[in-house]
Amino acid sequence: MPLWKQELSLERINAMLKNTLCDTIGMRITEVGDDYVRGTLPVDARTHQPYGLLHGGASVALAETLGSLAGMLTLDPAVDAAVGLDINANHLRGVKSGTVIGTARPLHLGRSTQVWEIRIEDEQQRLVCISRLTLVVVPRQVVAG
Repeated sequence: MPLWKQELSLERINAMLKNTLCDTIGMRITEVGDDYVRGTLPVDARTHQPYGLLHGGASVALAETLGSLAGMLTLDPAVDAAVGLDINANHLRGVKSGTVIGTARPLHLGRSTQVWEIRIEDEQQRLVCISRLTLVVVPRQVVAG
């Protein structure tokens, strides 16, 4: 049974990324499964660090985007929002080119906090980065601008 309280098309989700950091670095959401959200990030000049490898910050941006999006989908958007409280990332393998694929899955879905695990892999399905994102659930009006 799906976790989601919202049904958004991939087109709508990706449209939400327009004119953001995600759009600038080429991030795309590619799949929403029953209990996961998946997305991709190109490894190129936009996401490299000075040695020509995928920048750790780019991996963290992918992890936080996937986990935050997944957290949002578990909530009624008229009532609650999920915002990042803490993120941890271990960078395990360097990547010079191609695409990395991130998958966010829940570890804990509580009333006031959520914890998501995000695995980022290369095109050969080798683990590049493992991340854990903690979200706090707040009333929607706290983040509504």
